[in-house]
Amino acid sequence: MGHIVDVPGISVGHVTYAEHHTGVTAIVFSQPMACGVDVRGGAPGTRETDVFNPLNLVETADAVVLSGGSAFGLAAATGVVRRLRELDRGVPTGFVNVPIVPAAVIFDLPLSKGVLTPGDEDGYRACLSADKNTDRGCIGAGTGATVGKLYGMEYAVKSGIGSALVVGAGGVSVGALIAVNALGDVIDPQTGRVVAGTLDRDKKSFVGPRNIIREISYPFLPPGSATVVGVVAVSASYSKVDMARIARMAHDGLARTIIPSHTMLDGDTLFAVSAGGAGHLDVTVCGALAAQAVEEAVLDAVRSARTAAGYPAACDVTGS
Repeated sequence: MGHIVDVPGISVGHVTYAEHHTGVTAIVFSQPMACGVDVRGGAPGTRETDVFNPLNLVETADAVVLSGGSAFGLAAATGVVRRLRELDRGVPTGFVNVPIVPAAVIFDLPLSKGVLTPGDEDGYRACLSADKNTDRGCIGAGTGATVGKLYGMEYAVKSGIGSALVVGAGGVSVGALIAVNALGDVIDPQTGRVVAGTLDRDKKSFVGPRNIIREISYPFLPPGSATVVGVVAVSASYSKVDMARIARMAHDGLARTIIPSHTMLDGDTLFAVSAGGAGHLDVTVCGALAAQAVEEAVLDAVRSARTAAGYPAACDVTGS
């Protein structure tokens, strides 16, 4: 299946608080990379996304942070900035290099209860530990992730963070790392089958999101109670404008695997970075590959998860 760290220049570090069901993930770049971002959810928790508007000045990012802890978890990006400043990374200003570190968070408070939320020191540690780490599941930003919440948290199942890699023409690699904490259910688009989702009343099988959507008049969760966040990395050279388009197309992978997606309760946010390289693909082709990588990473996230805090993993649900 591969992993985003198979894209040259990409490293990943995690800090995990398994007992508190939260954590942070730092995706660190070996050099500044052209970055785009697309926010599709109605309840995002983000930092530095406006920087990557194609109309604005800065072209590149030095790292991206994905974190648990809802808005509190945005503080973890400060620790990554601190570590990168020690390495003299960032945009030259004539005074000091300023590291550019956008971030996005998931709402994992139903599991963590907000007892501990990732902060500055956790971001620093995640950045310090970044390497070719291929771990996935209930670690880092995915530690407290769940999916299938259309009937409320009582009928949700465990999720996590997943990764995938697809290779296009000329050997161009497109990797994705996605923390999946969706309101909706995760569907295998190849079969139409629910892989992880809302449990039925006896909690032994999945109801199916299309059935639920026909019978409810509102979701059984407060606003901002979910979110899918992630990073796509491409081993080819593109501009910030190109990466904004690729980030937008990458969201197709969420729409194909999560029903419903991009809701008012989710803060779905995807970053896309150009790692450089000799190969090249048309932006349309690269965006389509990015969507495929996201699709596979979402499936990986729920298949890699394990039961925690009383929430069963998909692999523990009868008939899953």
